[in-house]
Amino acid sequence: MYAIIGAGPMGLCTARQLKKHGIDFVGFELHGDVGGLWDIDNPHSTMYHSAHLISSKGTTEFSEFPMRAEVAPYPHHSEMRRYFRDYARQFRLYDHYQFDTRVVHLQRQNRGWKLISERNGEQREWHFEGVLIANGTLHTPNLPRLPGDFSGELLHSSAYKSADIFAGKRVLVVGCGNSACDIAVDAVHRAASVDLSVRRGYYFLPKFILGKPTDTFGGAIRLPRRIKQLLDGLLIRALVGKPSQYGLPDPDYRLYESHPVMNSLVLHHIGHGDIRTRGDITAVSGHRVTFANGEQADYDLILMATGYKLDYPFIARSELNWPEGVGAPRLYLNVFHPEHDDLFMLGMVEASGLGWQGRNEQAELVALYIRQLQAASPAALALRQTIREQAGQRLDGGYRYLQLERMAYYVHKDSYRQRIASHAAALRRELAETDVPATQGA
Repeated sequence: MYAIIGAGPMGLCTARQLKKHGIDFVGFELHGDVGGLWDIDNPHSTMYHSAHLISSKGTTEFSEFPMRAEVAPYPHHSEMRRYFRDYARQFRLYDHYQFDTRVVHLQRQNRGWKLISERNGEQREWHFEGVLIANGTLHTPNLPRLPGDFSGELLHSSAYKSADIFAGKRVLVVGCGNSACDIAVDAVHRAASVDLSVRRGYYFLPKFILGKPTDTFGGAIRLPRRIKQLLDGLLIRALVGKPSQYGLPDPDYRLYESHPVMNSLVLHHIGHGDIRTRGDITAVSGHRVTFANGEQADYDLILMATGYKLDYPFIARSELNWPEGVGAPRLYLNVFHPEHDDLFMLGMVEASGLGWQGRNEQAELVALYIRQLQAASPAALALRQTIREQAGQRLDGGYRYLQLERMAYYVHKDSYRQRIASHAAALRRELAETDVPATQGA
């Protein structure tokens, strides 16, 4: 029996794959329903009312469970909640989960794991052969200290829900990722003023090109990395211009070496004077903020859109092969522990265009590995050896990703999916040769 922690998109497709391959499991979910952060009614969700997918539905959905035709190309979060609930019903996953249940502690034993869960103040002890951690990467805010004391409201984007909080206020949004830009655009319609503090350069991509989602272009012809970066960069320059033309810093890295911002509305509002660009913050005193170029301004509310930290509070960091000072656990394919075959990290991966299908392939590989390792198949034993030898190596496709903590688990989509597919194909071949039914409850 295995444990799955989390019932968001990653937890659900992991449950689907374990069930499909006949592996018994129990799921644990802190909320009372599935969907993870996509359920805005989940008190632990970091979702906000205006949020939509930043990738299009066709590149994001599970291939075996397409989104409904009437769903918009970039669905609203409420559509995503419905999608995940429908997915859980379709594959009969609800009955496998302990809802409203927190995993308090995981402890390795001589054989397997002891898991302590808590529900309604009561704790329960479980014992599992293995554990699959799938509780997501976007739940613990990264909240850097301001250089001084701020007298107004200070809020992290994880707590943001509605633009109502901006009504009549002088607002400073710190950061320039996708959430920062979405929230700054929200604030334009309610705030007295909106400023955006940006420390480094970003690439800005429109969500549509020629009436089609931007992420549906470019897959038909495989180009060498540098040529793709050059051509796509020229296209984006032609469509939206350089960030410096809007008063923003230009990136000092090439396209795709950090996650681009899928938002051209923020540039629209900057160009219309609705949002004022600012540099890095150097000092804060009362309501006054000083920026790197010496400019100063007063604010009523500072919203820190400064991202999230990896956090697995229920398990010792050492169990994850995660040394201090390292941005992410050192695992093979961001999944497999180099020393133990009973602990798997699901969903600790980011890549432009990976989508949930890419994560589903990750989950399927884990299910195949568990099943075939129990049978001591040569392909599983070969994969085990690869895990031992290559844990911590990064499939970056030759891209020089920024050396930032948030990029520590970033991979190149095509390289990653090809490696996953290669291992999965070898395991499937041996599974077929045993002539044993490969699926249950499919």
